[in-house]
Amino acid sequence: MKNVTRVLAAVAVSFFLLGLVACSDTEVDSLERVREAGEISFAMSGGYPPFNFYSENNELVGFDVDVAREVATRLGVTLKPVTTEWSGIIEGLRSGVYDGILGSMAVTEDRLKVVNFSTPYYYSGAQMMVGKDSPFASPEDLRGRIVGVVTGTTFADDAARLGVGEVKLYKDDTQTLTELSNGVVDGVITDRVVGVNAMNSDRFEIAPLGPPLRSENIAVAFNKNDQTLLEAVDQILRGMHEDGTLARLSVKWLSTDITTK
Repeated sequence: MKNVTRVLAAVAVSFFLLGLVACSDTEVDSLERVREAGEISFAMSGGYPPFNFYSENNELVGFDVDVAREVATRLGVTLKPVTTEWSGIIEGLRSGVYDGILGSMAVTEDRLKVVNFSTPYYYSGAQMMVGKDSPFASPEDLRGRIVGVVTGTTFADDAARLGVGEVKLYKDDTQTLTELSNGVVDGVITDRVVGVNAMNSDRFEIAPLGPPLRSENIAVAFNKNDQTLLEAVDQILRGMHEDGTLARLSVKWLSTDITTK
């Protein structure tokens, strides 16, 4: 009886191992998954002009959108943009709601613990913006004041380092800059290009205060296990750097090239 039991146990283990091998053989890698689907989904906030925002015709446009569309074209698939709140955008990626985040996300040590990043596709910096007629002479003058930032961004850390009195969190920079123009907050920390673009739009009575607080590398985020997709997009972005596509799109949307340091 004991011998029969041993034989049955061995057979069970064999079937279990064969099942694991079969699963590994049929598992689709991330690049193959995207190509089989015929589309790639990239997430962004949709409220970050001129990088990704809705036009007057309710069309999602901007530098990020054009970069994402070009990446999809070079992969041989269709772009499926997804707009979502920034505060939960990484959790959406890790849950598989979309294939990547191409929405002006800065590379940070904390984010690298949970996602992987491509080569940077542009470079920028954190900028303090204030009202056009504000009395402040430097970002340090905002100590003890109210500063607005978008939830889930790295800019809250900049505000904390400055020692501001209160950090108010908002959904996107359309809200932060509107509140700044209306005097609800004393300052806003955002991407320098976003701030200057808003200042030049005649929609907001704002101005940059001092030089950028720090520089940032902006890249595409992927799940840790989506290595083949990351490598393919990385190669495409390097090609877009080399052939001038990224520079051309940057000038189109920003009137300057921010794709090189």
